Amino acid sequence: MKSARLSSSCVLADLKFSPPPSRVDYEAFVANRQHELGQFLTPKSVADLMASFFDAHWHELSLLDAGAGAGVLSAALVRRLCAERHKPKRITITAYELDSTLISQLRESLYRSQQHCAAAGISFSANVLNEDFIESAVSMVRGDLFSPHKTPFNAAILNPPYRKINSDSRTRLLLRSAGIEASNLYTGFLALTVKLLSDGGEMVAITPRSFCNGPYFRSFRELFLQAMSLRRLHVFESRSAAFQRDEVLQENIIAHAVKSAEKPERVIVSTSSGKPGGKIFGNERAYSDVVSPHDPELFIHLVTDNSQVDVRQKMARFTTPLLQLGLEVSTGRVVDFRAIEFLRPRPGRASVPLIYPCHFSDGFVQWPNAKTKKPNAILDVERTRELLVRQGIYVLVKRFTAKEERRRVVACIYDPTRIPAKRIGFENHLNYFHANGAGLTMNLAKGLAAFLNSTLLDVYFRQFNGHTQVNATDLRSLNYPTRVDFEALVRKIGDAFDEQTALDEIIQREFFKMAQPKPRASAAAAKRKLTEAIEILKTLGFGPKQSNDTPGYVLHALFYFIPSQP
Repeated sequence: MKSARLSSSCVLADLKFSPPPSRVDYEAFVANRQHELGQFLTPKSVADLMASFFDAHWHELSLLDAGAGAGVLSAALVRRLCAERHKPKRITITAYELDSTLISQLRESLYRSQQHCAAAGISFSANVLNEDFIESAVSMVRGDLFSPHKTPFNAAILNPPYRKINSDSRTRLLLRSAGIEASNLYTGFLALTVKLLSDGGEMVAITPRSFCNGPYFRSFRELFLQAMSLRRLHVFESRSAAFQRDEVLQENIIAHAVKSAEKPERVIVSTSSGKPGGKIFGNERAYSDVVSPHDPELFIHLVTDNSQVDVRQKMARFTTPLLQLGLEVSTGRVVDFRAIEFLRPRPGRASVPLIYPCHFSDGFVQWPNAKTKKPNAILDVERTRELLVRQGIYVLVKRFTAKEERRRVVACIYDPTRIPAKRIGFENHLNYFHANGAGLTMNLAKGLAAFLNSTLLDVYFRQFNGHTQVNATDLRSLNYPTRVDFEALVRKIGDAFDEQTALDEIIQREFFKMAQPKPRASAAAAKRKLTEAIEILKTLGFGPKQSNDTPGYVLHALFYFIPSQP
């Protein structure tokens, strides 16, 4: 058997580092290096979970570990295979790692894997490459004359780096030369891995959930879903539990897929808290529930339980595209830091209202806001005219919401009768619905805002959106009720928006009057109950770690089972 060896090649691409100045600064140096490389090192518990997802029917395994770090992922898969009843005869691992400070740990990990394999009677060899995976892989994909011999991998396991790629960087140009359009390193790694896998090859990868929706990842979704057959998706409920040492802002998912054009009828969708030893909940879902064959954007929906299936089925009732309603949605034109010289803290002469999310209040824009540090106005001059929109009724949606907000989609109405102005500015943290640049009717605006603020839409939206950003493309991709539906809804709502429970009940009555054959727990009701439980925990003084979804479910269950007093 060959021992794990270290390749002499060392290509650092666009990244250059200096040695740490002293022992005292070593931790800060490592943290800074990991930030620049986009590294989030995989905990052992997560690696073991990923290794368990492989079908693992190999006689000989040729494994690609791109962005191998300290070798935790490869080691987890080797441990699993050494414990299997039907073991492979041979394991070959090719591990790429750009960070030279991790190479000794990676080699040591592979040496231990070699010892495990020797004890299990498995032939083992490994090749450690201290070089840029993208540069090397692009060369193989393009079939360059002097590229290394292309060995087809029949498996890949990876936790790729997460870092945005500048449009004019060498990395971006390299990927384009291989027919890959990627705005982030992690999708570049995944796309290249797809191309390097042999037919029938398996991939298990942990990534941010952001590729599941949005315009920036449309090209990647098309490439990935065309070449790969999704078999399992696992989502961590907590943004930070799986990577406790890192500041992780997005939900993480593990994807298991096989390189095949044939799609399965069913896909396993599972969830867990992300904490070591946490219980896993999972079900099989129809492939069409996860990736709709009628969705041109190819959004990937994480439908984790029956109540979410119910929501998806209810949302399927709405078949009206936004354009058919005569509406469009755009992002606010005022980027405040680019227009500082024109911004004013308070309204005054030659200024018009500038609307931020802080002006949202009870379903309508309340302006000005004397308590905010944001400017309330922008000068209406020739240089700002293209940033402004004309007076009218608009529905506004926050582009970003705080993690503690109850709803991901938060909408309100800009009513010009409350704020007299010929023109207004919408700041870039807002999306706004308009009719070819003009305002809406109040009935349409009110019905649209009510629909957007419903728990039904919020639960549906979270199935494909795993971060706190709401893009205009996400809103365009939705189907909506008809104008007649909106008119009927507005007649029930009245002059002011009802509180959340009442609003959800009105929408349920107006849009879903047909009784279900077998009543099921409503996802909207379940989400409300969970929110109430979390609010109780916060009121009792519990901190963020004790007042999130998991303790909330426990408290909710206790309320359910404790008998009421006579």
